[in-house]
Amino acid sequence: MKFSEMPYTRPNLDVLREKMDDIVRRIESAESASEQIEAFEEYQTLSREVQTNMTLAYVRHTIDTRDEFYDKENEFCDEAGPLLQEQIQRVGLAMLGSKFRPELEQRYGKLLFTNTEIAVRAFSPEIMELMQEENKLASAYQKLYASAMVDFRGEQLPLPKLGPYKESTDRATRREAFEAEGRFFDAHQAEFDELYTKLVRCRNAQARKLGHKNYIQLGYDRLGRNCYGYDEVKSFREQIANDMVPIVAAVKRDQKQRLGVEKMYYYDDLMLFPDGNAKPEGTSDEIMAAGKRMYHELSPETAEFIDAMFDMDLFDVLSKPGKAPGGYCTSIPAYKMPFIFSNFNGTSGDVDVLTHEAGHAFADFRAFKKNFPMELQSPTIEACECHSMSMEFLTQDYHQYFFGEKTRKYEIGHCEDSLIFIPYGCMVDEFQHLMYENEDMTPAERNETWLKLEKKYRPWIDFEDLPFYSRGAGWQRQLHIYLYPLYYIDYCMAQTVAFQFWMLSLEDREDAWKRYLAFVDQGGSKTFAELCHAAGLRVPYEPGCIRDVGSGISKWIETNPL
Repeated sequence: MKFSEMPYTRPNLDVLREKMDDIVRRIESAESASEQIEAFEEYQTLSREVQTNMTLAYVRHTIDTRDEFYDKENEFCDEAGPLLQEQIQRVGLAMLGSKFRPELEQRYGKLLFTNTEIAVRAFSPEIMELMQEENKLASAYQKLYASAMVDFRGEQLPLPKLGPYKESTDRATRREAFEAEGRFFDAHQAEFDELYTKLVRCRNAQARKLGHKNYIQLGYDRLGRNCYGYDEVKSFREQIANDMVPIVAAVKRDQKQRLGVEKMYYYDDLMLFPDGNAKPEGTSDEIMAAGKRMYHELSPETAEFIDAMFDMDLFDVLSKPGKAPGGYCTSIPAYKMPFIFSNFNGTSGDVDVLTHEAGHAFADFRAFKKNFPMELQSPTIEACECHSMSMEFLTQDYHQYFFGEKTRKYEIGHCEDSLIFIPYGCMVDEFQHLMYENEDMTPAERNETWLKLEKKYRPWIDFEDLPFYSRGAGWQRQLHIYLYPLYYIDYCMAQTVAFQFWMLSLEDREDAWKRYLAFVDQGGSKTFAELCHAAGLRVPYEPGCIRDVGSGISKWIETNPL
């Protein structure tokens, strides 16, 4: 069935509540483990149906935020989400209290119960109204961002369409594009500031009702982190600041020499080569066709996956007015398939969608074939990002299909860009920790904090007098800070894992792919640390990991000039 043909039905909350009541009653009154398993399996079926409908509403809303029907359905889902969470918690509590827990653990594994314990402590009915408020605020941010149309050289453009101009070989054009973007955020400064103030206070209020001093531990629990915590994250960030930032600073010095400029400004940051960054060849349709060819040749597993994605039209990748910004991959459980959303803009980022987001989608596709319980369909988020970021590198033999003679330039640029990203991601994470620990900061103080962190993690950046960026508000364009709190460090950890997979692939491509496939095929049945160790990889927050990974990447850059 094509995505456009998938029927949507708004979940009937009254009927759903009755069914959940029955499932909970049967689990609690069961006289055997088999009776509880039967009830739990019915819960799985019901969950897949509800999640499918809520996913369809969300995806269709983000494809066109101006669509009145799906705008209303998205509002309904914002309201319904916390109500559904209450029902999910009741099932979780019933399973945790089972007198047949050893038999259930033998069937589903102990990790399902560990994850359920984390999920249960992350919710209480008393925070339901605050969760609904949080959802509304997040949707308001997304809608405000999606509404952006900027005047650029006589045209009205959505923000993603500025991408090619930000990477223009003409320095004045790059600056002009960043200025156009900055003017939109400056024009809506009060709205962005107010939304974030309310989000921080709302999330902290939820955490306090659950016994925490601020949102941070609740945020970790909502992310399902089951093998590390605050101290490990802090240690990882410090490793990046001490061991990775100097390496990136050297890369930036090389970039400055390549560009032949006396001083690097923020609008030079994306410009890795004087004659322009590598851009994919061909139209959007041709890029998609090249992606299909790539996955056909990579492995039998990826060939099966990409055929199913194309057969069911499970992509929406073109940027257009009213479309939400960014990109994502999500699941449609009833059809056992993923969906990829993006905003193509003619840059190398278009290809990254077909490697990064398709990495997520491939892992989802494989997990569906394993028939994991919903709770074990995916691992924790940093492991999910390993699926995607590793795929970016493991497809290296086929990048020529997109870039032709510019493939070498793309690979060097992609490596450097991936390296450069890690300090930025850590800066985003530390910023968020500070925001939740100091919720009474004024908007000006938040911006000052961001600029201080820039000096720690990206000392090579100079914003000159750019609107928006020079006042320290650049963090407001980062969707995750508003929509997915404390998520961003997961990308950084995953990038260090992806680099390890890449280094292995340079020695033995077949062995690296087997390890990657084994990593993916575990779904969420193992913790992040267990997945890394099983694949023969180091866990990113282990002492010395960043120094060793950084050293390996530095050597590759030194021995592979353009």
